[in-house]
Amino acid sequence: MKFDLRRLGDWADLPFFTENLPRIESALTADKRVIFPPQDQVFAALEMTQPDDVKVVILGQDPYHTPGKADGLAFSITRDFGGRLDSLGNIFKEMQSDLALTRTRTDLGDLADQGVLLLNTILTVPQGKAKGHAKLGWQELTSQVLARLADRPRAYLLWGTPAQKVAQDVDAHQNLKIETKHPSPLSAYGGFFGSKPFSRTNAWLQAQGSPCINWGNP
Repeated sequence: MKFDLRRLGDWADLPFFTENLPRIESALTADKRVIFPPQDQVFAALEMTQPDDVKVVILGQDPYHTPGKADGLAFSITRDFGGRLDSLGNIFKEMQSDLALTRTRTDLGDLADQGVLLLNTILTVPQGKAKGHAKLGWQELTSQVLARLADRPRAYLLWGTPAQKVAQDVDAHQNLKIETKHPSPLSAYGGFFGSKPFSRTNAWLQAQGSPCINWGNP
């Protein structure tokens, strides 16, 4: 497997792409299982939101391992999927509670276009095997992305212990860090619901002199 990196823009300067990616490409080539998301969407989060455009960072774990669901953006689901929304459904419930808006579009590309970096810390997954690529080395990319984004204040929505651990070095004084339970059906009632991450983020952005995010349907 060989990735086309021409759409990465300024992210292409990260050392990961020359120092780490060739080994990952070899491992993916040797893995004969079906892998998600499709190859041309693996770096969609970075391609759609360039470093200087990032206002908000939302970190996921790894892509959905169900066919037809993952599109390369954390928590986002392809529009024609038609199955259970699980974590994304709970995110929509919190949007409704927090902002009194109803979002039905499961593809979150419009948020990426507004400066929300929807990055999974592991960028590929074998079909039916959650965290099956956890040891490939994708996490080094996440570390380099966060380091690149340390140049100015941003909002970080860190849902669940894995995301919080990855972003533990993000300065809470310089940035907005909202840390809660994960929106998974297993944990959402333990602190994700009622955390008001979307209104808090928009209030912080306004205080920074930046436009709010339209979290609802575009």
